[in-house]
Amino acid sequence: MQFDAELLLLAMAPVFLACIGWEAWHLRRTRPGAQLYSWRDTLCNAALALMQQAADKLAWLAIIPVYAFFYDRYRVYTWQASWMSFVVLFVAQDLLYYGFHRSSHRVRWLWAAHVVHHSSERMNFSTAFRQSLMYPIAGMWLFWIPLAVFGFPPKQIVAIVLINLGFQFFVHTQAIGKFGGKLGWLEYVFNTPSIHRVHHARNDRYIDRNYAGVLVIWDRLFGSYVEEDPHDAPVYGIVEPLHTYNPLKATFHEWASMAADFVSVRGWRNKLRALFAPPAWAAAYHARRAAGASADAAASSGDRRIEENHTAAFQTPRRP
Repeated sequence: MQFDAELLLLAMAPVFLACIGWEAWHLRRTRPGAQLYSWRDTLCNAALALMQQAADKLAWLAIIPVYAFFYDRYRVYTWQASWMSFVVLFVAQDLLYYGFHRSSHRVRWLWAAHVVHHSSERMNFSTAFRQSLMYPIAGMWLFWIPLAVFGFPPKQIVAIVLINLGFQFFVHTQAIGKFGGKLGWLEYVFNTPSIHRVHHARNDRYIDRNYAGVLVIWDRLFGSYVEEDPHDAPVYGIVEPLHTYNPLKATFHEWASMAADFVSVRGWRNKLRALFAPPAWAAAYHARRAAGASADAAASSGDRRIEENHTAAFQTPRRP
């Protein structure tokens, strides 16, 4: 089966924008005090999407020849274009996406790009546009090389990646609740808004869970699935909040933090941890540094008070 995913996604652009408009209207009418949309946040998301799309156009020019190299020299099978090959490609890429996504939450180098998608404290359709132009530098494309070895042409690899990401637009919403009744089976097979809300939450019970792209079966199979609890509403954002709507800061803040940590820590093991340990290592390191700085400031303040009291005790009292 041959298809042009870029044209398909371009044709879907009005649908994406219509969904954002409908959701903003619907949430403002049904949850007026929640402020689930913000102009500054939405514009930041749009700017990040445009930056990422421009970077991807250039990156694919370099990456497609790499896939072609593995496809031409190392493929173990040649798939004929058919619905069967499309299904196999779809399932294989979705499994590899799960591996990429889970790694992006466990390896700081990959997290430095992926954190952009999680740094908003809002969850709505526009959040799906919140992507990083640094994915090619982080190495996202490396995860799809097995598809070329497995015998899928480079352009089909690019197409299925784009289709997978296009589907994920529709799970970034609070306007759709958990599926139940006759649709309840969807929660056992596909990624849904309820499942993905958990993934974007920073609550202790939700953090680093539900990595699904399209199929949630991988989360259930590999033990990373957690159900949304109506008594524990998701709190969105990242552990170390960003507090800016500047798309450039959103893109590069973690890279800058990672570089600073690499320089400041002692020993090569810690320097490697600064680059490749789970993001939790960095959060703990920053907390220790902040606690140390607070302790030093408190000690310094105490020393000044002792010195002032000591000086005052030996001052000559003024005559009345």
